[in-house]
Amino acid sequence: MIKVVFAIERLPKRQRQQQLAGAIDENPFITDDELMRTFQVSIQTIRLDRMELGIPELRERIKLMAEQSYDQVRSLPLHEVIGDVIDLQLDKTGISMFEIKDEHVFSRTKIARGHHVFSQANSLAVALINDPIALTAAADIRFVRPVKLGEKCIAKAYVRSITKGKAKVEVFTYVGEEVVFQGNFIIYHSAKERTEGGEPDADSD
Repeated sequence: MIKVVFAIERLPKRQRQQQLAGAIDENPFITDDELMRTFQVSIQTIRLDRMELGIPELRERIKLMAEQSYDQVRSLPLHEVIGDVIDLQLDKTGISMFEIKDEHVFSRTKIARGHHVFSQANSLAVALINDPIALTAAADIRFVRPVKLGEKCIAKAYVRSITKGKAKVEVFTYVGEEVVFQGNFIIYHSAKERTEGGEPDADSD
């Protein structure tokens, strides 16, 4: 108990709240439990800090970000996008989150069925394209490690190039800091005119 008190006193409240706000801004997917371990305070302290800073809980943050991004999607209806699209810059980059639940795993192993992980990445790649008609023409994929029940998959997509009728999109899916899936997609689209673009130098770590 004394050890916890010392840990709390080590960082003044104002400084802790500034760092907490910065941590959430840098990683909107960070949980209260992770913040609790980072700042070595109780879960109640983290929740009070968030309330005082006007920062909603994780579920509400994701909902707000998803609502803002969904308005931009042109190539897919909402129910066909797998996961929550958190950030979307059409023809450039996108991020989505997909939590692995009971219906996504094999009952015996509690490991996610591969097509769910693939579908998250594939639908994000298609959603990135600023065109009402966009279809996956080819995909080169690699499952780096199995994804388990309860894990949150964060997919990050980058349009590497886009020309008339074709776009190349690279997607990395993470659990925490670990890459669990990688895919290179060729997306056909209906746009008659397109200039070379994309994010060839985007960070793929």
